[in-house]
Amino acid sequence: MSDPSLLGSPEELTHLPQVAATPWRLAGLAWLVFVLVVVVHQVQFWRAGKLDTDVLALLPVSEQAPEVGRASKLMAEGVSRQVVVLLGAPAWSDAKRAADQWRHALEQADAPLRASVGAQSLDQILDFYGSRRDRLLTPAQRAELLQAPPGSQVQRALALLAQPGASARLADFASDPLGLFPDWLQARAAQTRARPRDGELWVHGEDADWVVLIYEITGAPFAMNGNALYQPALDGALQAAQREVPGARMIAAGLPLHAEAAAVRANNEINTIGWGSLAAVLLLAWLAFRRLTPILLTAVSLAIGVAAAISVTAWIYGSVHLLTLVFGASLVGVAEDYGIHYFASRQGQPWARPRTLMRSLLPGLVLALSTSVLAYLALGLAPFPGLRQMAVFSAAGLLAAFLTAVCWFPLLDRHAPRDTRFAARIRDSLARYPSWRNTRLAWSIAAVLAVLSLIGLVRLHASDDVRDWQGSPPALIQAQIKIGRLLGTPSVAQFYLVRGASPQEVLEREEALKERLDGLVARHAFAGYAAVSDWVPSLRRQQADARLTARVEAEVLAGVNAALGERLVRPAPGAGALTPEQWLAHPASAAARTLWLGADHGQYMTVVMLHGLHDAKQLPLLEGAAAGLDGVRWVDRAADISSLLGRYRWSMTALLAAGHALVLFVLWLRFRRAAWRTWVPTLLASVLAVAVQGWLGEPFQLANILALLLLLGIGVDYGIFLLEHDGDGAAWLAVVLGAASTWLSFGLLALSSTPALHAFGLTLMVGVLLVWLGSPLVRSGAGHPKKAAE
Repeated sequence: MSDPSLLGSPEELTHLPQVAATPWRLAGLAWLVFVLVVVVHQVQFWRAGKLDTDVLALLPVSEQAPEVGRASKLMAEGVSRQVVVLLGAPAWSDAKRAADQWRHALEQADAPLRASVGAQSLDQILDFYGSRRDRLLTPAQRAELLQAPPGSQVQRALALLAQPGASARLADFASDPLGLFPDWLQARAAQTRARPRDGELWVHGEDADWVVLIYEITGAPFAMNGNALYQPALDGALQAAQREVPGARMIAAGLPLHAEAAAVRANNEINTIGWGSLAAVLLLAWLAFRRLTPILLTAVSLAIGVAAAISVTAWIYGSVHLLTLVFGASLVGVAEDYGIHYFASRQGQPWARPRTLMRSLLPGLVLALSTSVLAYLALGLAPFPGLRQMAVFSAAGLLAAFLTAVCWFPLLDRHAPRDTRFAARIRDSLARYPSWRNTRLAWSIAAVLAVLSLIGLVRLHASDDVRDWQGSPPALIQAQIKIGRLLGTPSVAQFYLVRGASPQEVLEREEALKERLDGLVARHAFAGYAAVSDWVPSLRRQQADARLTARVEAEVLAGVNAALGERLVRPAPGAGALTPEQWLAHPASAAARTLWLGADHGQYMTVVMLHGLHDAKQLPLLEGAAAGLDGVRWVDRAADISSLLGRYRWSMTALLAAGHALVLFVLWLRFRRAAWRTWVPTLLASVLAVAVQGWLGEPFQLANILALLLLLGIGVDYGIFLLEHDGDGAAWLAVVLGAASTWLSFGLLALSSTPALHAFGLTLMVGVLLVWLGSPLVRSGAGHPKKAAE
């Protein structure tokens, strides 16, 4: 909202010297060049599709461990294009038929999905690991070989040899007389509940047999037009499968489905908020001015503001998040203030020359721009990449809309808008608007509001849950949870991050950690873990295990030969030590490759994931397991981010209180004893807006505090406007038009299905409405304070 102090009186404008046209035209030409650059960039931007839907972009960067953020990002990138589908039916044969029909329908639909090539054959696994089987032992096998007496080992080997068919493969028996390799493979397979069956991956659960299908998207994560591609393709294939098997069921999950859902939702919200706000602004402009020029020029300033905001954000960040566009759509309700104020002044002072009028408005507009930009940039104080991007987007959009109005409106505006009945009614309504009186009725109403506010504040409950900052559809979240439960996949919310200067150091540190975790698994604190060193032990561990198996198996074969009169000889190992490089290069690593994060800033990183962690009481034990281990860090992303949100909620609350004190001081410098008339409406509106949250049962979170910061920047302008121009109907007209468009924009933002944006919009919708209604209540009845002083 612009400061009206520069809305000059007719006398002032009459005596102002005429502003030279050349500098103004040069400024307009310079701005035209910039706008053309933005237009070119917009074409390139939308063709390149540099929109970001990564939900992790909303989450704050860890202040204490940036490597955790990098690790989380690398983990997400590893599965960013993967879609997991489970096709199920009560009978396995039906599930297979449904899966066949599902695959056929997906191929016929030419869907941008392809079966993952990461699924390796059993032969590949046997060939790769079998040649190194003497170096691969589970902890239980290692303990048994070290502790069991030789006699019992021999008896175990003889028992294995007595099994049907074993004697016919004496050569295979001699290479693994204790059957260690099959047990090791079984332990690896236990990390997922999916098992090979009839050429498919099979899992049983929820009274059904399921075929596990893993696909990768072949196109962009989402369509630029907001239409869904992947989910409809999956649903269409399911319908085809259900025609073959009526009872067939499908569960699908994966980051591409979340990204697509976010894109579709964002597209709908951008259309609702952006076009709804624009329509409201243009309607208000038409009702107030009844000329095409104000409407067109205001629309041009908004379009340039949004386009420049997108370009500047893309130049700084490389891409624009979809939620930034959703939030930025509400910018329409604020950026139109500059054009509305110019034409409102032009309507009230039609005798003024456009350039002269704009020059008289310029200091006030600059002050308004500064306060609004600072309020938006305050959003960027929190360590949220998404919020910082929104702050830059909004500040750039406001600046572009301001420069468009200042540089172009005086050049393009040829005729003052005529007065209208709508504008006249609003101007005249100020005289009839009630003002605060020290009466019993007024105090009674105030007491009722105070009681209601107190009850709302008591009912308020704070929430720093990170889930309030993302808005994936509940059905997708439930599908993700269900697939994780059926397949036994580990949680990505808690894990161990292991770092080291070399791959071998990382593996050795993993093994040290696993020794502690084995004790917790034995105590049933959780079901198990998945680590790279399960598949690729460190060289030190491999050498030790190779020596152990060589010694024990030689003793066992000697015992077997003595018992049976054979001459069995343990063959020499077929291959040398296994290294991470060999493992990563082979398809056999597909099952656990995402655990290897590679090198970053000279440090190699892996993650150790946990299975079957269902009891939050075990989290302290798991955190304690990493204590004292070099290079091992316990990561609880949900708890870390929630803790960060809580701390910033309190620190931003302190900043909000300091901001109110600073604003009141500045207002006191200008208005002295009348300063409270501009500040109290915003203060009371902030309290009532928070109380409304309590009445509605909405969680109070950091987004609400950030909205109150913006409300402080916007709300006090209404009081300033009315106090500077006490009793001026034109000033009231500007307040009404500006506040109405702002309220509509943030009111539409409250419809967002993203919890944080909904909270932000709801707080501002209530707050702006209350400031709008409350500011004229406490307007000065004695005229300008300076005049009163005189």
